[in-house]
Amino acid sequence: MPSLSRRATTMPPSPIRKLVPFADAAKAKGRHVYHLNIGQPDIKTPEVFWNAIMNHGREVLEYGPSAGFTSYRKKLVEYYKSYDINVDYENILITTGGSEAIIFTLMTIANHGDEIIVPEPFYTNYNGFAVEAGVKIVPITSSIEEEFQLPPLESIREKITDRTRAVMICNPNNPTGYVYSREEMLALREIAIENDLFLLSDEVYREFTYDGLKHTSVLHMHGLDKQAVMLDSVSKRYSACGARVGCIVTRNQEIIDTALKFGMARLCPPTLEQLGAEAGVDTDAEYFREVLEEYRERRDIMVHLLHEMPGVVAPNPKGAFYLIARLPVDDADKFAQWLLSDFQVDDETVMVAPANGFYSTPGLGQDEVRIAYVLNVEDLKRAMHILAEGLKVYPGKTI
Repeated sequence: MPSLSRRATTMPPSPIRKLVPFADAAKAKGRHVYHLNIGQPDIKTPEVFWNAIMNHGREVLEYGPSAGFTSYRKKLVEYYKSYDINVDYENILITTGGSEAIIFTLMTIANHGDEIIVPEPFYTNYNGFAVEAGVKIVPITSSIEEEFQLPPLESIREKITDRTRAVMICNPNNPTGYVYSREEMLALREIAIENDLFLLSDEVYREFTYDGLKHTSVLHMHGLDKQAVMLDSVSKRYSACGARVGCIVTRNQEIIDTALKFGMARLCPPTLEQLGAEAGVDTDAEYFREVLEEYRERRDIMVHLLHEMPGVVAPNPKGAFYLIARLPVDDADKFAQWLLSDFQVDDETVMVAPANGFYSTPGLGQDEVRIAYVLNVEDLKRAMHILAEGLKVYPGKTI
């Protein structure tokens, strides 16, 4: 029998989704599962988004431009300007989700075997995107004890080789909820300029920062017009994860023009969803104020309840709607599976994402989980109660 490709065999499974069969089995037993494993908000998608799709007025669902609709790209210029990000519509390439934006960018800037430096823990699918693009992720480790702040600059410099093409961050961060400060962004700018590297910034969660913190974009950095690339998506902004509309934004026109060739090969991004996303730019500011306050309340309650659990370490996230928690367990993979297959409280249990899949360095994150606070407050309270009870009786507990 012919063998599969090396790419296929090295493509990692998603730690966010790999326990789905166990969740399905629990549900088949009649158990309710509280999903804390995936960043699927329960917030309603704005009405203007839906109305644009429902009233599209088209008789044929035709192909759109490979770069995305010009009208949408021009609308995004207005949106970014409201965040003091000044670009032209020609600096924007619409993609099929933020995932495609990252893959296209990696394929545009790096050759097979080149390296991208990324602070870990990082969004787990970066591992898969790197495999698809044929590049190698080189991790620099941030620690839970320091609330996942940017590691010392020297630890980044030590990782730079003649194969290094870029440093990539997620800001605000998935999975940690950390928000990089302006000082940290300026330090990354310095490294990029010193070493002639691209600086890639996944900024999908810019709307979600707490406690008065202000998000600093890579496109706020002066002197990086040829090196800064922002990666974006509507998935979380409008609670529209299924829309699959993202974009690449950079003032380096060569990157846009080259990535467009990959876009031509996949023809075009989704048509109806672009209409929704374009209308979504006009979402009332009150919508975002209410959503932000809802997430802040959820964060505060969840962190408080986690801190009441003996042996649990959980930094207070500054943005997004995730956190990494260290649990008093021998193996978070086994614990997450055990919660689904062997544990319940009144026929209810919880699903979390083992954090080892958010690291690239082997052995890290073995006692950590990522938790997404995307459920309403009452469900979160119930889920935290179940988690606390599970930790008390888990056979592999360490305290």
